[in-house]
Amino acid sequence: MKRDEILEKAKELVNGDRKKDYGDAWLNHKRIADYWSNYFDDEVKFTPTDVVVMMILLKIARVQNSCTDDSFIDICGYSAIAGEISQIMDWK
Repeated sequence: MKRDEILEKAKELVNGDRKKDYGDAWLNHKRIADYWSNYFDDEVKFTPTDVVVMMILLKIARVQNSCTDDSFIDICGYSAIAGEISQIMDWK
């Protein structure tokens, strides 16, 4: 895939089916942050932005094993979501 195709596909996904399936990005990542924080008995407080960054790292780890268009598309999508939701909340 060419870079513009990757970016366009990421845009399509974050504004289409995934938005429809998972709802508001900030709220979804806030829920995940709360679950992760609770899992660590609140010793670590995750933010929605932390969740998105961790998901990007997960995709990077997958790329180390297998370079797929899907991983690169998802990294672009997560980056766009991180940029948006980081402006909704204060950084740590």
